[in-house]
Amino acid sequence: MISFDIARDVPDDIDLVVEGVTVGSEPDDPVVRATGFEAKVGKTVWLPGRLLVGLGDNGSQRPDDQALRSAAGAAARAAAKCERIATTLPATQAVAEGFALGAYRFTKYRSDPKPNSIQSITVVGSGGSRAKAALERGARVAEAVAIARDLVNEPGGSLTAPAFADELRALAKRSGLEVRVLTENAISRAGYAGLLAVNRGSTNPPRWVELTYEPETPARMTVALVGKGITFDSGGLSIKPTDGMVGMKGDMGGAAAIAAAMSAARDVGVKVRVRGFLPLTDNMLGGDAQRIGDVIRYRNGTTVEVLNTDAEGRLILADGLVAASEEHPAAIVDAATLTGAAVVALGSKVAAVLGNNESFTTQVLDAADAAGEPLWELPLYDAYARDLDSKIADLKNVGGRPAGTIVAALFLRRFVGEGIPWAHLDIAGPAFGEDDDGELSAGGTGYGVRTLIELLRTFKRP
Repeated sequence: MISFDIARDVPDDIDLVVEGVTVGSEPDDPVVRATGFEAKVGKTVWLPGRLLVGLGDNGSQRPDDQALRSAAGAAARAAAKCERIATTLPATQAVAEGFALGAYRFTKYRSDPKPNSIQSITVVGSGGSRAKAALERGARVAEAVAIARDLVNEPGGSLTAPAFADELRALAKRSGLEVRVLTENAISRAGYAGLLAVNRGSTNPPRWVELTYEPETPARMTVALVGKGITFDSGGLSIKPTDGMVGMKGDMGGAAAIAAAMSAARDVGVKVRVRGFLPLTDNMLGGDAQRIGDVIRYRNGTTVEVLNTDAEGRLILADGLVAASEEHPAAIVDAATLTGAAVVALGSKVAAVLGNNESFTTQVLDAADAAGEPLWELPLYDAYARDLDSKIADLKNVGGRPAGTIVAALFLRRFVGEGIPWAHLDIAGPAFGEDDDGELSAGGTGYGVRTLIELLRTFKRP
């Protein structure tokens, strides 16, 4: 973990100074001219003992947090061989997040790992206790994001549901969270039928994990979080093509984001009680895999006809939403890499949010904006709910290709307790990246961790 401090002057023992440059203020230096450097966000150029990093063009205003975060991330990646760095970037949470996240590398399976060498960042300038607290908070948030990235990057054949549950037990112990893990028989007795149905094709048993954060001062409200934990998605009998399975080890990105965010709750001062519900399984093609036309009867009595086994995430999230609703929380958020339709609509950099309470959805959007994670609201359009009508059950699990993200959210809404504010995050696009970009890394990005931490830290009853 990178350490951060503040000094009035550049220390003598540093290896490099990182300087932020805005568009139009590029130095008149022959090296800079020769490289054609323009101070666009995240662009870098080397000078003797210095690394210039672009902050973009924000007119006369200070660069915004996302520009600082991206610039610091790019600088950390460019300066990977340096151990001690000083920077003239401001002492903010975003800068600490950027440096720590830009330095992230998943090297577990490399024979020549070449990890990032950065050990310390000294921010040069004035700054009191609030600035130091901001840097510490940024470092802690980045640590949580790295936990989610590690989990998402782990191969599906290694991070099976039992292995994932073991990781969550260890994480809970380190973070002061309460943890409860249900194995197959207990899952059956509890009536989590969606999880059992999806797991039928697997040789690896399912797990149901509940995490609880209790603040030091007894809380008056509980926020419930539900995360999709499909450790690998083959599509089941509705099998995906090979290209469609690439990246499916990351289909548990929602569960990873929730667990990672909860791990930081105490350190960032979350004042509400938090309950996490994480159903874990892979979706495979074994001899007893669930069939097209099977009907699932849920714990709350709702029945679902399965017409596409590749729409399995909503089947296990339904269990989580029923369990969360039974707690009568102040609000529920679910996070899931749920639909390819979200990627078609919003691409690989923006997630979708849909909710049943305007005030709460606005809170989630504000938290995402503050955290620097792009999020866009889609309408929970009631007219599309009829697409889920089944001829033999209460509803079916798919409604055709049009408006796939909205229809999936309408399905989930059926399992949310009446009157409970709820927001659904479809993070299918930004949870997994193809290339390094600013503070984001190729592979698991940890999308959603920063938003959830900010939401829990600032939560107000809708």
